[in-house]
Amino acid sequence: MSNDGRRNQFKKGIDSDSSRRRRENVSINIRKNKKEQGLAKRRNIQLNNFVQAENSASTTVDLDSRLDEMPTLVAGVNAACPKLNLAATRGIRKLLSAEQDPPVMQVIEAGVLPRLVQLLGAPDTTVQFEAAWALTNVASTEHTEVVVQYGAVPPLALLLENVNADVREQAAWCLGNIAGDSPSLRDAVLSTGALNSLLKNIFVAATPDKDGSYAPGSKSMLRNATWALSNFCRGKPQPELSLVAAAIPVLVRLLSNPDKEVLMDACWALSYLSDGNDERIGAVVHTNAVPSLVALLRHDSSSVITPALRTVGNIVSGSDTQTQTVIDQGGLQALLPLLDNPKKTIRKETCWALSNIAAGNKNQISILCHAPSVLSRVMGQLANGEWDVKKEAAWVVSNVATGGSFQDVQLLINAGCIAPLCDLLEVADAKIVLVGLDAIEAILKHGGEGENNEYANMVDEAGGLDKIENLQEHENEDIYHKSIHLIEQYFGSEEEEECENMAPAVSADAKTFDFGGNFGAPQAFPAADLFKQSHNCQ
Repeated sequence: MSNDGRRNQFKKGIDSDSSRRRRENVSINIRKNKKEQGLAKRRNIQLNNFVQAENSASTTVDLDSRLDEMPTLVAGVNAACPKLNLAATRGIRKLLSAEQDPPVMQVIEAGVLPRLVQLLGAPDTTVQFEAAWALTNVASTEHTEVVVQYGAVPPLALLLENVNADVREQAAWCLGNIAGDSPSLRDAVLSTGALNSLLKNIFVAATPDKDGSYAPGSKSMLRNATWALSNFCRGKPQPELSLVAAAIPVLVRLLSNPDKEVLMDACWALSYLSDGNDERIGAVVHTNAVPSLVALLRHDSSSVITPALRTVGNIVSGSDTQTQTVIDQGGLQALLPLLDNPKKTIRKETCWALSNIAAGNKNQISILCHAPSVLSRVMGQLANGEWDVKKEAAWVVSNVATGGSFQDVQLLINAGCIAPLCDLLEVADAKIVLVGLDAIEAILKHGGEGENNEYANMVDEAGGLDKIENLQEHENEDIYHKSIHLIEQYFGSEEEEECENMAPAVSADAKTFDFGGNFGAPQAFPAADLFKQSHNCQ
């Protein structure tokens, strides 16, 4: 397309609706995929209270010698004798509990999984426990679906109501591994009604006795059940809200639990549930979760701060009313220190949350701008932060500039936004270049007319004009048009100035044009003839 054709197209920038960004529209992954997968599934390799009497030295027995016993174990599992069932199931469980390279495929190929699923319904709770433990370790691998195919989910869900607490805990652990594998398996777990049974276990484990103490084993149960619950809520596409809504008040109650692991998993579960539309966000906000979430932003562990921050960020991506709940509970004051957190992901997520507050109404933008040190710390990240953090800080500044008042823009400028915004115009990310251009344009609109635009002079002094002029050669159409518009609107057109300088004078008789100069005798041309020509300065 020719420059003339491009120049005549409509000038457009970033859609204003994109200023408030939901989770699905921005690739912020606090937990790296490998790490997240590791947290989604867990293998039970340690001794449980239920079998504490066992000799721990047995875990060091050579694995190859144990595998030689596989035919005997298979026969024992399939025998009609309960004692043989227990011994063989325990032997298989020990094989699968090896810390390094457990022989999962060998166990699957031995054909014992269907029988282990049957033994989940055995009359002996010890057998049930051993079978559930073995299946838990299979489900912690890439072979989770095999466990489901053999029909383990319904009996495991029933075991959540078992009289034995260790059996209930192991069933929750196994179901957590299954739900954490994929959305389809998660939905298979939810379809059994296992959520309500799991919530009962959490409620009991989280309730102290009259003397304030907890029942033996309840701490372990609470940790495993809360972790499993987070997997029940995890994954995209998300589960239907109606299937998991009952978990929200229980999770909010857990936000006051002193255990760090429980807090972490409860916050992650709430972050999954609040990730989406206003209805999902409202389901969390209406349970009065915000005060506790804001308080957890000050926790001493980053493993708790991270999911709490993610959830708060989801809430402020909702409606202005939902955003206001965070502001009213002191959310801005709690977010402020996180801009200096040593963890890049926390600073990045904090800027993302602030950018969504800055996409709110005029009053919310003003509150943000007047919060002590917020803008100066955001500007520090915009100028010196890592690229991932810098991008989110750019959105904060752009949203304030485009949606804030004249006073808010003044505060931005006083915080030193001009130079780092101009620096954004040279990055490779076209979307962020447009964010920077939008912010600069919004600032220039407040700077006065023509040569009196003091902000235009500040942009020029920061090298911004040269960078905007260079963007006229950018391959992105939106960037090209935006840069042309800014130059014409706020910095004048060089071509127009050249045309003005080239305009000839008309002779006294008004019949000829005099081009004068120091090139010998003036040359005169009939004015009427020149007017007949197509004159183009470009």
